[in-house]
Amino acid sequence: MAEQSAEPKSLDELAAEGDEMDVTTPGTESGADELDALRTERDDYKDRFMRALADAENSRKRAERDRREAENYGGSRLARDLLPIYDNLSRAIQVAAEGDKETNAALVEGVELTMRELLNVFKKHGIEQIAPKVGDKFDPQIHQAMFEAPVPGTKAGDIIQVAAEGFMLHDRLLRPAQVGVSSTPAS
Repeated sequence: MAEQSAEPKSLDELAAEGDEMDVTTPGTESGADELDALRTERDDYKDRFMRALADAENSRKRAERDRREAENYGGSRLARDLLPIYDNLSRAIQVAAEGDKETNAALVEGVELTMRELLNVFKKHGIEQIAPKVGDKFDPQIHQAMFEAPVPGTKAGDIIQVAAEGFMLHDRLLRPAQVGVSSTPAS
């Protein structure tokens, strides 16, 4: 058995021994090659980590956007299904105004109150009316032309009749306003 020295070696002595060692013996990589391989591996792991971090951030942003869209537009089918109810209440009020309002005053008042409550619910949920007026300019983004007719005293593209009001859900079109458009040629 070899005798061990009682005193530990200093750092300088250990460094000197390391310098004396032959690190280029056959069958082993040189120290520089091993260091390059470790750096390459480190860079590869760092690149993978950065990509995973970016993917996680993109997923978080996508989930947040999807959540916001579901919150804002999740009820669009229900809202679209409620629009005919609005149309029917509107027609009932219009017919009552043309007829004898005194006879059915309580009924007319009930229909008007129901209409106001429906509009309040619409507003609460971000549904806004598109209510064009006769003489407004036709906008294909929010209006649907139901017919064209030459009407004297109008310009081409002017709204000449409103068949049904349109509705927006936040910034999306639920239903375009249905209108008649003047086709009077410019003279």
